[in-house]
Order: sequence, then structure tokens, then C-alpha cells
Amino acid sequence: MASLDSHMTQSDLFTWSMEQDPNLRSTIVSVLLLDTEPDWDRLLRMIDRGTLAVPRFRHRLAPVPLGLAPPRWIRDPDFDLAWHVRHFEPAAPARLESVLEFARTEAMAAFDPARPLWRFTVLSGLEGGKSALVLKVHHSLTDGIGGIQIAGEILDFDRAGTERAQVPQGADGGERGMVGDILAWNWSAGTDLVRGGMATALPLARRTVTDPIGLVKEGVALAGSLFRLAHPVTTTLSPLMTRRSLGRELTLLEVPLADLRRSAHRVGCTVNDAFLAATLIGLRAYHDRHGAKVDQLRVAMPISLRRATDPIGGNRITLARFAVPADTTGALDLMRALDHTIEGWKREPALPYSHAVAATFNRLPAGLLTDMFKHVDFVASDVPGSPVHLYFAGAKVERIYPFGPTTGTAFNITLISHVDTCCIGINSDTGAIPDPAQLTDCIAQGMRAVTDLDAVDGPEDATDPERVAANRSRRGPDVPGTIARPGSRL
Repeated sequence: MASLDSHMTQSDLFTWSMEQDPNLRSTIVSVLLLDTEPDWDRLLRMIDRGTLAVPRFRHRLAPVPLGLAPPRWIRDPDFDLAWHVRHFEPAAPARLESVLEFARTEAMAAFDPARPLWRFTVLSGLEGGKSALVLKVHHSLTDGIGGIQIAGEILDFDRAGTERAQVPQGADGGERGMVGDILAWNWSAGTDLVRGGMATALPLARRTVTDPIGLVKEGVALAGSLFRLAHPVTTTLSPLMTRRSLGRELTLLEVPLADLRRSAHRVGCTVNDAFLAATLIGLRAYHDRHGAKVDQLRVAMPISLRRATDPIGGNRITLARFAVPADTTGALDLMRALDHTIEGWKREPALPYSHAVAATFNRLPAGLLTDMFKHVDFVASDVPGSPVHLYFAGAKVERIYPFGPTTGTAFNITLISHVDTCCIGINSDTGAIPDPAQLTDCIAQGMRAVTDLDAVDGPEDATDPERVAANRSRRGPDVPGTIARPGSRL
């Protein structure tokens, strides 16, 4: 019996359908800098094993006629590891600029839909005997947290390597045939719907008698939450970053984790709050340099729906779109405001219904919905990385720079940690951001404003101890993984 996992989720189908507009491609590019050349044979063995541990990397999408079910994942009978894993040596002098230029072209190029949606390129011959890895993957294969899980299948904790159990070949899962598969998927979807309805029917009936007013209030709250999640966006809040194009530019920043964490903890907030506050302060400076006034900006931020029982990889996020203040340079107050807003979104009643909302959108012509994405100002995301050094086929990973898709916005700013240094990648639409180096410089200025609070907000903040304790409790132990150090474009 086929499960729903044998097909694209409704949310992924929604973004896949939007890619009829190339501005809305969901391509993730990551750049790993290595201290030396990886062992090629060992590298191939590790990646081959990884594709067995995460079978979706050996699957391709097969469309279903008449939209009777989402496209299904089937094993690629012509899977060729040599096509997905390549080895190039850039022309001398090979510097980081050459790596970013290659990654930029990868970010702009479409996938071949007849093959699994990923590609892995080794760029060797960099200065000092170093090398780089450029991983290109479609968002339907993984999200940020899933990517870290996948990395655990191919990265080691020392140069000698990590012993791992052999992964058996998985079953094809496509033997049923198209008609049988469509029937199986719809049966599975219907069964889940009935099971969910039965699970809620009795409690709902009980509450109708015991708490009818509370039930009505919850229904009204859910309706409002669904509207906030799915309402159309028809105008950008930025008066400056309005044009969209197919051009992309990649820039980098870094900052020590300890600096951003310290500033966040002063007000009982998270590193993510400090990261977003620094970005907004930088965006205010960017608008000021161009003589444009901005009070608010609209951000799209991924919220993870991943559960402990979910398999490795997979895209298990929903995008929350909301307005954030851009009219202040006060880092402490801005972090507090962002913390309140983001925590509110994490508790939105509509989040568990994200797939149902996407399923509704999937019944509409894609062209009616593409403009909704193009009027979001930017995407911001942070991903917890590794607190310890990692190695790949005998080479030490020195940095990991993530570049998330713009999905119709002016730019995507994504942050991931690596040991005690956190790396930030900015993927800019050059139509909206014709001067990405200047944007990067402004965001670096915002990072300095957040990490040097004494110069911005005065003496140590008198934070409510109960609020600090509550925030740290919900945040859990600090995980290195969300920062950026003031720097310049490379």
C-alpha cells in the first residue's frame, strides 16, 4: 500500500507549481570550504551511501495525469552517481570569488526534472591547497534542519573517518502502476482524513455540550489564523526593493556566535531575534543610503513542523509572512518586539493546517498566486549547525555558507553556525538589489549595532528575570547556528 510519503506533499507541490515562473524556483545552494583536497574515491563511497540512507536522493518526480494525485517519487532506473557528483578545477588564480561565481550560476540554473533534484560539485586547486564543495538541492528534498541530518550521513568527526553500518538497497515502490498508485494515494489520503475526523469528533461533541462558547471562540481564532497564514499580499512594503529579475548575486558575512548570543541573552531573547534585528537595522541603513523612507518590511520566515518521528531529510516547514518594524535602530527594543512577534507566529492555530491550505491553493491556476510571493520583501532563516569540527573524505570543513532561494522576494538571508563561527549567505535578486555589496555592508553595520549594544542602547539592560527564565526554558540549550560577523563581500 502506497503512503502519502510516496508523493510530493501538498506544500511542496504548491512551490513546485509556482516554478512555472523561474523567479520562484526553490533551489538551495550551500558552499563548504575545505582545508585540503578530499579523497575522491572515499568521497564517492560516502555520497553513494548517503543516497541509500536518504532514498529520495535516488528518486525522480513522475507527474500524475489530470492532477488526480500529486507527482509521485519513483526510483530513477537510470540513476548515475557520476552525473550528480562532479569535479572541476577553476581557472587560476582560483579564489573564493571563483567559488561564489560558480555557486551563483548553480543558483540560477533549473534542475533537469528527468533526474533526482540535486547536484554536488568539488572545486579544487584553490589558494593554499584548499578546495570547496558546492551542493545544489531542490527544497522538496530537504529543509535546513533536514540538511543537517543528511550531513550526518556523509560527514565525519575526524580525518580518519567514521565507521557506519552498510545501508541496504531500498524497494522501488513504483511497481504498482499509475492507476493503482493513484487509487492507493487517494485511499491513503482519505483514510488519514477519516481517521483525523474520528479522532476529533468525540472531543468536539463533548465540548459542544460542556463549553460551547469556548468552542466558538476557538473557531473564530482559527479562522483569523488561517487568514493571516494564507491572505494574498499585493504590494511590497519597501519602496526601494520592488523590481524582480532572474539575476542573482551571492555575498557573505561572518560573526562569532558568542557575540550575538550575548546580546540576545541580555533581553532574554533568542539568537534568531538578534539576527533578524541586525538584518532590519541594516535594511534601514540601506534604504537611508538610497534616500528612501521605510517604516515596515514584510519578511517570510520558515517555521519548522518537523517531528521526532519524521524520516531524515524532507521539507517540513511552512512559511510565515508578517510585517516587522524597520523604523528604529534601537537593538534591544527591536529584539523584544521581534521575539514577541515570532513566538506568536509559532503558536498560530493554523500552522498544523498548512498542507490543507496548500492543497486549496493547488486547485487554483498557478498564475493567480505568483504575485503573492513577489510582494514579500525578503526571506530570513537560521539553521542550527554543528558545535564540533566536521570532516569530509579526509578534509576539514572550515566554513559552511548557505544560500536559500529568494522565491520571488528581493533577497534571502540564511544563517548557519559552524563550531564557534556562524556564517551567513545572502542571495540577492539583482533587479531588486543592484548593489549587493552595499546591502551586505549595511547588514554588517546592523550586526555591529547588535553585538555592540553599549554603543547603541546605553548601559546593561535591566531585564525581568522571570521573562529571561521563561524564554530560556522554551528556547532550550543554546545550539551554535545562527549568526554573522561584520565583513565585506568576497
